[in-house]
Amino acid sequence: MSKELWRYSAHELAGLIARRDVTSRAVVEAHLDRIGQVNAQVNAVVTVLAESALSNADVADRSVRRGHPLGAFHGVPFTIKANIDLVDSPTTQGVSRLANAMPALDHPMVERMKAAGAIAIGRTNLPDLGLRLHTDSDLYGLTRNPWNLNYTTGGSSGGDAAALATGMTPLGLGNDIGGSLRNPAFCCGIASLKPSFGRIPDASSLDPHPPLLVGQMMAVQGPMARTVADLDLALSVLAGPHPRDPRSYPAPLKGPRPATPMRVALVAEPSAGTTAPSISNAVRRAGSVLSASGYIVEEVEPPMLETAVTTWGRWIAWEFSTIHQELAQVMSADALGFFDSFIALFGDKPSYAAGVSLMQTRHEIARAWSEFFADYPIILGPTWCQPQFEHGFDIAGPNSAGDIVNLMRFVTPMNLLGLPVVCVPTGVIDGLPVGVQVIADRFREDLCLEVAGTLEGQFGVITPTDVAL
Repeated sequence: MSKELWRYSAHELAGLIARRDVTSRAVVEAHLDRIGQVNAQVNAVVTVLAESALSNADVADRSVRRGHPLGAFHGVPFTIKANIDLVDSPTTQGVSRLANAMPALDHPMVERMKAAGAIAIGRTNLPDLGLRLHTDSDLYGLTRNPWNLNYTTGGSSGGDAAALATGMTPLGLGNDIGGSLRNPAFCCGIASLKPSFGRIPDASSLDPHPPLLVGQMMAVQGPMARTVADLDLALSVLAGPHPRDPRSYPAPLKGPRPATPMRVALVAEPSAGTTAPSISNAVRRAGSVLSASGYIVEEVEPPMLETAVTTWGRWIAWEFSTIHQELAQVMSADALGFFDSFIALFGDKPSYAAGVSLMQTRHEIARAWSEFFADYPIILGPTWCQPQFEHGFDIAGPNSAGDIVNLMRFVTPMNLLGLPVVCVPTGVIDGLPVGVQVIADRFREDLCLEVAGTLEGQFGVITPTDVAL
């Protein structure tokens, strides 16, 4: 092979296996070896499924030899965040109280990945219940950023991001209610897709089956990878309705072509907060690449941005405060402390009237953004508005939660409105990755992927990387 197997992308590995250039066992063994080499330094993969992965690789190789039809990811390993159901492995949510929570059924994403021939190789870390922007788990401990071990991987899908960035896996599954697919992608220099709400089904066989309203209307599941092509292929595997998720929707994967040249709204410095020059400069560099590629790029901000951030925060605080007693029983002191500080920022006590008002405001914002997308089919902006922070920053003092909301203020409106986003890295600054978000209207993942692919073609793929020592 021209390079080590763990350095290949998922779609490249699938091609090598299908052509019999390499066996699935060799691919799985290469990734298991890589986990053994680097995982102790970053603590990304919290459960290694070596025995079952090797057994399934042998089954995959027999299918290739016998000429059976092969799925899109036949024989390719993947990792699964520890809050996504995988049969015979606990869905721990990163907390000790759920260390033995065994699901009866695979999550629909896992089910579809297996049907496409992929092989589960490990479970990955997350903060307690996924409710923190920093991956430090009550059950598993701290995940470190391979670019600089003193810095955060983001959250909550930080384990998968670090595993991808170091070549321990070519593809990961995560989820996102407040940037949890995108925050770690930015921090670790990988690509991720937050799909439109309803695009990829979500279901768990564990209690509580009915999620809070905020989960029913904002939380999404999605893929993480190192290349845009892998995200595109993963979307084709994962998308579509599922009988266990009544919210999942059979939208086509491609929509009508917007007027060309396509107009892009560039948001280098989102309003209502501060943006580091390194971040705004990176966004403008990405905009210049798109201009040179034939897009019309204009610096203009979508409407009601600050209201969108506040509405998302108030909704999260309002609903999760109703189950605060249950959260306090399972979360660590650090995780609960951060969440309490976050709730205090947005502060309204729960009431039915407050909830109705939030839904009315959400509708007003959604209508304004829908009209904006008619003029600008793509929005290009930062993921975080500040660089990655050192471990402990998010709980360092009384203003920490406000600092976190400031840096992620261009992330949460896309959850509030159910919009698709692709995160793609655009380089490395001061030893840490930097990247952008590519955003489109609902069910226009195809436009996000197209534009992100253009950026990737210019800036390149910056992972896998070795662990910084």
